[in-house]
Amino acid sequence: MPAPHRRSFLKGVGALGLAAALPPALAACSAGPESTNDTGGGGSGKDRTLTAVIGYGNDGSWDPTQTASAFAMAANHHVYEGLLDTDPITRVPYPALATEAPKDATATTWRFTLRSGATFHDGRPVTADDVVFVFDRILDPKTPTLAKGFFAGWLSGVEKVDSRTVELVLKFPFPDGLSRLTLAKIMPEHVFSRPGAWDDAIKGLAVGSGPYRQTAHHPKSNTTFEAFAAYNGPRPPAFKRMNWLTIVDAAPRVAKISGAGAGAQIADNIPYANISRLEQGGLEVAGGAGMNNLFLMFNTRHKPFDDVRVRQALHYAIDAEKMVQVALKGHGKPASSFLNEGNPSYRRARTVYDYDPAKAKALLKAAGVSDLKVNLLAVNVSWIVDCLPTIKSSWDAVGVQTTLAPQETTAVFTKMDQKQDYQVVAAASNPNQFGLDADLIMHYNYGPQNLWMGYTRWAGHPVAQRLFKDMDRATREPDPAKKKAIIQDYIDLVAEQAVLYPVVHNELMTAWDPRRLSGIRPQPYPGINLLQAKWA
Repeated sequence: MPAPHRRSFLKGVGALGLAAALPPALAACSAGPESTNDTGGGGSGKDRTLTAVIGYGNDGSWDPTQTASAFAMAANHHVYEGLLDTDPITRVPYPALATEAPKDATATTWRFTLRSGATFHDGRPVTADDVVFVFDRILDPKTPTLAKGFFAGWLSGVEKVDSRTVELVLKFPFPDGLSRLTLAKIMPEHVFSRPGAWDDAIKGLAVGSGPYRQTAHHPKSNTTFEAFAAYNGPRPPAFKRMNWLTIVDAAPRVAKISGAGAGAQIADNIPYANISRLEQGGLEVAGGAGMNNLFLMFNTRHKPFDDVRVRQALHYAIDAEKMVQVALKGHGKPASSFLNEGNPSYRRARTVYDYDPAKAKALLKAAGVSDLKVNLLAVNVSWIVDCLPTIKSSWDAVGVQTTLAPQETTAVFTKMDQKQDYQVVAAASNPNQFGLDADLIMHYNYGPQNLWMGYTRWAGHPVAQRLFKDMDRATREPDPAKKKAIIQDYIDLVAEQAVLYPVVHNELMTAWDPRRLSGIRPQPYPGINLLQAKWA
């Protein structure tokens, strides 16, 4: 899958530009609140607005076939439906637009009947044509989509049987595919087949069949939603209106949910240093360990980072345990595999980058590298920024002169898309946004034509070619135990090469007011899911 251009992945536009792209029903609402101080319409009792704070930008792509934006993905789960969706914690699939899941997950044809009366937010019915439209886009070899990496390896195509029935034709039995169907959000063909409509989706146009309809979108400020009155699916809306604020900086995000004048009832990405104070103020703070990680990504065409010994040296040099204690306040673990320890396919990697500055110096010397100067480009996600000083002090200590350059996420990855030169990137990632199965996680990061391999300029390397063959073999392996073993073996190769590799896995914390909200289940990946929440 060719890497999508950044405009199709993270960039946003102003609210006025988006308004012109919206259907009339949404365009009329596009002049909504532009301030993070706005509560989105107020109200009282059960009609009051739920205000949430998201610690990630809302100016990324909103196209469900493209996006890895934490804000947009969380929002899209409320706006759109898949044939099947998954529980946000267990990730067990349940019928969403489809009336039921296939009885035989090992079959090579899955038939789905659409829910009677399902309609899009503009009032038009959901049909089999809409389902085929979305899957055709995902599988089209000429259309670069992030979702292609999750489907193309095992899904041959989708066929219309009648107006409410479709069949998915598989290349081979692939039971894991059922949980991936939540990543194929069904979108209205009559909206998104218009010229320029996919660009509008990137900018924030969202028209689905889910329990909430988007009413306004202001990049870098907030996005608002209201309950969709015609929704007749399995998880009806509990809030009349929602206002999701984007506040990337930690201090104002915490301030928005704390104190007597708190303007929000729930916030994600809570800094560890604030947990105790928020709990003392009556808030519930909880989270979970998962794949969330700080990773290093190297430009393998910028010497000396083409040398695996240099990449390994910079990993060995980092005092990851210090990072966990100082920056993460104990809420994390140094990486011992690409996968986190709680993943069902986890095995300690053959190469583990325990803190070893002497080994780091020896590897640099063996590579003939001295007086190395590194400009570490980094995203400005608050917990990543907290970790950067440990990286700098660790690298400085082995003679690598380090300059830290944190920037907005969109700025960092715009440089990647424009193929600008860089040395090393430090960023946050959590493939658990897409699912838990290791095959999916590794294809997201190391697929032969995917986004990240384009950034690292590594896909053409002979070792990479061997890795991709092993990954394809694992996908096709029907025996779960053998599949797991193949994945664990090729993860050892990924660990050894350290082209894109985690330094620490950490917990993500969510805070909410239990006096106002119930049914909150904090998730171990960015964002929030309010489909089973309600007013207390």
